[in-house]
Amino acid sequence: MHLHGNAKLVPSNRRLLVARVLEQRWKVADVAAAFGISERTVYRWLARRRGGDVQLLDRSSAPQRVPRRTPKTVEALIERLRRLRFTSTRIAAELKMAVSTVGAVLGRLGLNRLSRLEPPEPPNRYCRRHPGELVHLDVKKLGRFVRPGHRVTGRGAPGTSSHAKTGWEAVHVAVDDCTRLAYVEILANERDVTTVGFLERALVWFAERGVQITRVMSDNGPPYISRAFAATCARHRIRHLRTRPYRPRTNGKAERFIQTMLREWAYAAVYQTSAQRALALGSWLDYYNHRRPHGALGHRPPASRLTTA
Repeated sequence: MHLHGNAKLVPSNRRLLVARVLEQRWKVADVAAAFGISERTVYRWLARRRGGDVQLLDRSSAPQRVPRRTPKTVEALIERLRRLRFTSTRIAAELKMAVSTVGAVLGRLGLNRLSRLEPPEPPNRYCRRHPGELVHLDVKKLGRFVRPGHRVTGRGAPGTSSHAKTGWEAVHVAVDDCTRLAYVEILANERDVTTVGFLERALVWFAERGVQITRVMSDNGPPYISRAFAATCARHRIRHLRTRPYRPRTNGKAERFIQTMLREWAYAAVYQTSAQRALALGSWLDYYNHRRPHGALGHRPPASRLTTA
């Protein structure tokens, strides 16, 4: 239930107000003084109650009748064209109507986005049973800087121009599907040679913790579809799975880890330089893997799954 922003009384207080006047025989002036409202407001709620309204909830402020509203037959035609995946501009051209009118109708129908033409896709949650059975790979680009930028100082502040940026760095991540154990490196770029080197070091890092990787999943970025990456996977007998185009949710565990990493590490403190930010990664990653409770793991850290998986 949504109350008006200026309402002084919630429904329970309105019912108490009415009960004090009709049942307890309070004077209207006394009730108004007790609730800090005007006598006119008391009479309005009394009239609502005498009219049969028991709940005394807020009523819609929309008018009951709109003379110039689009006819129902036209709205039905707009809906039919929309379900044929016509855009609002095309519908307006076909029916010789204003685009704003078509947009308003589609908004009332809940069809203002093409994605709403299809039923919502059910969540596809899964978790591999054994560590190393599937490792998710992804890359996040972060800007290098030599002084804090507008995210810290605000836009327009002195010294926040683009001259403070010195290029980009690529944060490569590898997240185990079963344990959510994560391995991260900050590298100069996301080229195929760099990505292959990261994969080689990730294999060693996971092997030191008793995790033998048999499958990896990535998006269709250039470094992952390169011949060098395919040759590395073949040499280590790793099956490479790729996500469907324009479907980042397929690689959702890596995407979700990147969100957590940005919130709790990259944007969690005021770093003076990107080098200072990079120094803080190791301690945060150790905290994430060994101490931070994970909601998908029964509020246990990812490293605890290595002994129970």
